[in-house]
Amino acid sequence: MLHALLAAVLALWLPTGLTQDRYVPVRASSDGIGKTYMGREIAHVMSFHGAPWLERPERTSEERPELVLAALELKPGMAVADLGAGSGYYSWRMARRVGDKGIVYAVDVQPEMVRLLEKQMAERGVTNVRPLLGIPADPRLPEGRLDLVVMVDVYHELEYPFEVLASVVRALKPGGRVAFVEYRGNDPSVPIKALHTMTEAQVKKEASAQSLEWVKTVADLPWQQVIVFRRK
Repeated sequence: MLHALLAAVLALWLPTGLTQDRYVPVRASSDGIGKTYMGREIAHVMSFHGAPWLERPERTSEERPELVLAALELKPGMAVADLGAGSGYYSWRMARRVGDKGIVYAVDVQPEMVRLLEKQMAERGVTNVRPLLGIPADPRLPEGRLDLVVMVDVYHELEYPFEVLASVVRALKPGGRVAFVEYRGNDPSVPIKALHTMTEAQVKKEASAQSLEWVKTVADLPWQQVIVFRRK
């Protein structure tokens, strides 16, 4: 009875055109939103109030961003997207690697984050990052124009993972890539709440619902893994 009631409530606020059957309402855990996808409860989005954590000095040693960027194989002239860009921690680093002839679309669903990102890019003098305000079910990326879409510690928080990933696939050029950078799930050495981690198997399971093929997994990072797929 409770699940039926929750399903009815869920149907009222689902955006038009979305398939509610993909998502199952559950009793929310302390870190989750009370909705599961493919057996995984979706985690709460980190508020813009937590932006200072994104820029913490310890992040360079905890995440080794230079190794993450190396795994992405960025090249000058690429068109890429930083989906869930937050304060732009990775956006400007990617912008430096794609160069003046490349572009980085930096997407977030929180207007406050987008404004903070714009401020950060202005202070750094970065001119090839284009901030975008997305919506929960659509990052609003240009279709068929991107070489790479990157989600750093973001995918597990997407309210509509199927719809967003489908939109990402549409935004990729044929053979374009999408990279999931996630804290490793089921790894006791990773000091992150479980709902904010993902296993490689779960990422592959969810990516299999789209026109994507697995390319590689880079797991030799302190806490994270980079799981890369290519558009078929």
